[in-house]
Amino acid sequence: MTRPINEILILGGGLAGLAAGYSLSKAGLGVKVFEKDATVGGLARTVVHSEFRFDLGGHRFFTKNKKIENFLIDLMEGELLIVPRKSKILLRNKYFDYPLKPLNAIFGIGIPMTLKVLFDYAFERIKSRYKMPDMVSVEDWLVNRFGRTMFNIYFKEYSEKVWGIECHRISMEWAAQRIKGLSLGTAIRNAFSRFNGNKIATLADKFIYPSKGIGRISERLKSEINERNSVLLNVRIERLCHDNLQIEAAVARNGYHSIPFEGSEVISSIPINDLVQMLDPKPPDDILRAAAKLKFRDMVIVAIMLNREKVTNQNWIYIPEQEIPFGRVHEPTNWSPKMAPKGKTLLVMEYFCFSGDETWCAGDEELADNTIRNLEKLKFIKREEVIDHVVIRVPKAYPLFEVGYREHYDKICVYLSKFKNLHITGRGGMFKYHNMDQAIASGIEAAEKIIKRNSDFCADGTKARVFAGVSA
Repeated sequence: MTRPINEILILGGGLAGLAAGYSLSKAGLGVKVFEKDATVGGLARTVVHSEFRFDLGGHRFFTKNKKIENFLIDLMEGELLIVPRKSKILLRNKYFDYPLKPLNAIFGIGIPMTLKVLFDYAFERIKSRYKMPDMVSVEDWLVNRFGRTMFNIYFKEYSEKVWGIECHRISMEWAAQRIKGLSLGTAIRNAFSRFNGNKIATLADKFIYPSKGIGRISERLKSEINERNSVLLNVRIERLCHDNLQIEAAVARNGYHSIPFEGSEVISSIPINDLVQMLDPKPPDDILRAAAKLKFRDMVIVAIMLNREKVTNQNWIYIPEQEIPFGRVHEPTNWSPKMAPKGKTLLVMEYFCFSGDETWCAGDEELADNTIRNLEKLKFIKREEVIDHVVIRVPKAYPLFEVGYREHYDKICVYLSKFKNLHITGRGGMFKYHNMDQAIASGIEAAEKIIKRNSDFCADGTKARVFAGVSA
């Protein structure tokens, strides 16, 4: 094999892997990015079907990190829109504003129930002053932050619909990561005062969005990498050959051919349990057992194209109730008018599931028909308005933080940290529920570690240089 001695191999073409590849390329280093799918972006990709475009669930870009915001603005070169956030919860045939607005809640669930919500919240606050309760599960965390009544009304049913297990089995770390800083008190202050909810991502009332879909971020990163290096699509990593705690080669398969690639460093953004299984020689049995304990939640996306200009004025509609099989709806044309041809729109439904279950294994036509039937039931559409549909299955969409997962995760991290040239990044790689800005930042951070410690000369004969746009 003839490879540059300092070529860096990046496993996974999602936002984290691509951000790492982009930063390394800008620093003058040789890079190869391997992506098993036909397109880059992972969960943050945009599907193009005829004249329609849609994301896998709808993704808003919001960040408090000015470096990452400037990074994105520079990358996208005028493609970005500022979109007002509008989202609601559809519960018991009534719409509730999300985030919570107290007056809307009062008229939605009635004054007696609202008083019970406030009483329960006050009770939890008083109780916490005397003794902070032990918090292990998402149920513990949410009850402490919102009170038992609010937890039962909304959070319990929706959380269990998303994750497929009871709330007492979901680790509190999920809630702490996703809705950090939010409680009933902050939501009420946000509604009734000049309190700046934009400091909390969950309360942000506007976000950045590329006019042709969130996948344009990944596409731009790929284009920039390909100017100097290469992003290889439809290439699956089979094995990572190592010796003396050093990754020596990645064996990649493209169709019927397996090809080894050598590199001085390896960045992995693929699911951490897949990474463990790829190591050759295999890790010790206890590490393999720990990897098998880490689980992901899968997802099926059903997009319904409509001969209609608009259905809602919302970005998202959350649907907690179990009798409706999908958990969230978004209408892409409310994010950007370029997501559908003029006079047409589409709705995109998210089914949360596990690979191999009834939803995952259902046929495309069955899923589309069931989706249309339920949209009619919700009075969103009429069947005769439907002009097309698309079904996309997304494996390992979200890391599942089951109570007790941390012990297995930490054991794997200790083992992987012993490898001298292996860097873990991204949502799946780090087994963290990262937002897009966090995924991008984690990829850049991995790249900067390599750049700063790399004293060798680059493939073009110059010394590696830190990408000043991010590292300054």
